Amino acid sequence: MSELTTIARPYAKAAFDFAVEANAVDSWLAQLTFAAEVAKDNAIIGYISGGASVEQAQTLFLNVCGEQVNSEGQNLIKVMAENERLLVLPLVLEQFIALKAELDQEITVDVTSAVEITAEQKTTLSAALEKRLARKVKLNCKIDVSIVSGLIIQAEDMVIDGSIQGKLSRLATTLQS
Repeated sequence: MSELTTIARPYAKAAFDFAVEANAVDSWLAQLTFAAEVAKDNAIIGYISGGASVEQAQTLFLNVCGEQVNSEGQNLIKVMAENERLLVLPLVLEQFIALKAELDQEITVDVTSAVEITAEQKTTLSAALEKRLARKVKLNCKIDVSIVSGLIIQAEDMVIDGSIQGKLSRLATTLQS
């Protein structure tokens, strides 16, 4: 997977740099999202992987994308087809989204709790995290009753485990040492 990410990174960076210069980041995001969905389609994967020539794969992909992709996006698809990289478009999209979040100074924070978090708690938590991380925060909340109580907050490589389960685990480790 990391090899594919390495392959996708230069395409995402080139598309992102072009989108920023053209002041069309949102348009490019929409185009890449559509193209990535096309690249995930089993029929497309089978056709491209099944020995189709570069020209055939390129023509099929551009025909399927149609007007959803502008001429610059079509050029990216052509280059990726020539290099036989169309199937990494979903990873190009992931990289593009990460670059956009960095530009917008946004971060997605995963919050796991034992019960549903109220709107007021989300607002308070979001404000505290924005202050700590110096970025706009988008909360991705989920429920996991196995943590009993408290929260587990994860933002990129930072994890704050304030759950009862985590505290008990740390206590057990401390008592055993």
